[in-house]
Amino acid sequence: MSISIKTPEEIEGMRLAGRLGAEVLDYLTPFVKPGVSTGELDRLAHEYMLNVQGTTPAPLNYAPPGYTPYPKSICTSLNDVICHGIPGDKVLKNGDVLNIDVTVIKDGFHGDNSRMFYVGEPSILARRLSEVTYECMWLGIAKVRPGAHLGDIGHVIQQHAEKHGYSVVREFCGHGIGRVFHEEPQVLHYGRPGTLDKLEAGMIFTIEPMINAGRREIKEMQDGWTIKTKDRSLSAQWEHTVLVTETGFEILTQSAGTPPPPAIVLPLIGQAAATAEA
Repeated sequence: MSISIKTPEEIEGMRLAGRLGAEVLDYLTPFVKPGVSTGELDRLAHEYMLNVQGTTPAPLNYAPPGYTPYPKSICTSLNDVICHGIPGDKVLKNGDVLNIDVTVIKDGFHGDNSRMFYVGEPSILARRLSEVTYECMWLGIAKVRPGAHLGDIGHVIQQHAEKHGYSVVREFCGHGIGRVFHEEPQVLHYGRPGTLDKLEAGMIFTIEPMINAGRREIKEMQDGWTIKTKDRSLSAQWEHTVLVTETGFEILTQSAGTPPPPAIVLPLIGQAAATAEA
């Protein structure tokens, strides 16, 4: 399968969808607090997408081969849930950590992103895991430029996670995205530098590392969607949709509330910009 190179018009469509996807997370932020159910967060997100943005929630009724249709509009993955947690009656309590994954469709284009949220005051372990996972995502993003390889992204993410004693989930990865929710390439969050596909300007894909505090093994719940850590350790994930530009990268899932890059990548991003200008 070839990796699609997006046209300038398609890139504009992806910028709009990406910004709107990020704005759903901005909107939900003040509601993430003890006493709120994940089902209520889903309801709020669904109504905001439809009534305020005029977007469609991509996960709702999404059914890849072998899956039953996903029943909600967002994914809410709490504590030891790695990904695809289904919103429901679960009530948030102080100390929980929550990943909210949002994908909107606007004018046929998909904007896909996720963030970690602390409910009240998280444990030191949960905060550190979330911070390191955020650094992992950004270290991967900093590798994006024409001529780099997908393996470069996976390698730097794996190296950083394992340096801190964490493990990288292998069964789920980032993906190409555009008019189709999941397309080529697969963006692994582990690997060797200089391997896999070479990046070209106009490619768009997600970088979304799932990092476990314990071992990397997973288990699937009976609902057919929810994935948890097998050893019940905490898991964290961050996600952006990224465009390969002529000189480096552009984050498409940017909004007023998007957290800034972590300090660890600022020299790398500056270096990439300087190299591009040279």
